[in-house]
Amino acid sequence: MLGIAIFGSGAIGAVHAGAYLRHKSRCEVRAVCDIFPEKAQALIDKKELKNAAAYKEMDEVLARKDIDAVSVCLPPGIHAEAVIKALNAGKHVLCEKPMAASLEECDAMIKAAEENDKLLTVMANFRFKTPFRKVKQLLGEGTAGRVLHATVNSLWWRGAHYYDLWWRGTWKSEAGGCLINHAVHHLDVLLWMLGRPDRVTSIIANMAHDNSECEDLAIAILEYPGMLAQVTASLLSHDEEQEMVFQTERARLSIPWKTAASKALPNGFPEEDAEAKTMIQSRYDSLPSLVFEAHAGQTENLLKAINGEERLLVTGQDGRAALELIMAIYKSSVERKSVSLPLDSSDPFYRQETMLKAVPRFNEKKRSVDNFSSADITLGRNYGK
Repeated sequence: MLGIAIFGSGAIGAVHAGAYLRHKSRCEVRAVCDIFPEKAQALIDKKELKNAAAYKEMDEVLARKDIDAVSVCLPPGIHAEAVIKALNAGKHVLCEKPMAASLEECDAMIKAAEENDKLLTVMANFRFKTPFRKVKQLLGEGTAGRVLHATVNSLWWRGAHYYDLWWRGTWKSEAGGCLINHAVHHLDVLLWMLGRPDRVTSIIANMAHDNSECEDLAIAILEYPGMLAQVTASLLSHDEEQEMVFQTERARLSIPWKTAASKALPNGFPEEDAEAKTMIQSRYDSLPSLVFEAHAGQTENLLKAINGEERLLVTGQDGRAALELIMAIYKSSVERKSVSLPLDSSDPFYRQETMLKAVPRFNEKKRSVDNFSSADITLGRNYGK
């Protein structure tokens, strides 16, 4: 039975607790740590974590020999500090997205995992949803041919007071806006499915959130050999109609799942390719659904990987890759030009201190609260089966 600690008892910490509770035969949450220990106790009580204790200091938790793994559910600006402490204490780590506030911090986290021979995984819960897994399989098999054009709509809606929480809305503590804390999910999936682009061109803006320094809208074009991808990240979209669309040589494959296929008439105009559509739909339907999805799926993978039952499906390098793409998008917007990947260690967007000097402050953060009266959150649309 593996012992689990959760650092951070906010809304996402509660999600992690619920995920671990899905695997009671494998693990037990034994500690919850928060700078507000009363919040940690409230989470323990709410989730009925009967053998868990509340803590204020991380070091006290990490000194416990019966803690095998830590979920880091803290503000992005302190991910690296907490993760490296946990790894150096001999614990495996599941770090919430984004992995860190800089690529330099990511590299230090990866190095700590290697030096301590411990597992480091970064939350990428979309990879553990059935439709994403099935479309990944179809693209990998080349069922519909080569991808020509991808569209990523990471569309969310948040009111202005979303940024009143003390750590949100500044480049230093949150590390960015809708790109790094919302679209990171979709960008991770894009990298997982298609790999790293060669070059990005982008623009970011803040249209409606007056208590945030950071962007609430971003548009980027990603260039691949023989393919383009376009990304829209937004906190302004009332219907939150998120989707990923892959237009391939033979058909459309998209999440939420939809397929369509066309073939050319003699004059070049389209008609439906019913045979291709039926073939693709049949293959999609034949693929198995996941037993555990989203956070429960990723926590299961970590627990099994710790026990040597399967390989870790999301690594620190994966978390770093998503952050690198986001930093390239920020860099392109700031410098008003296309940016090639990868970014090297001399780049201003590799280190937080130089990135902070370069990024725009769209607004001054003037309102700050320690906690909201309600901890209710939404995790985006259900992509269904």
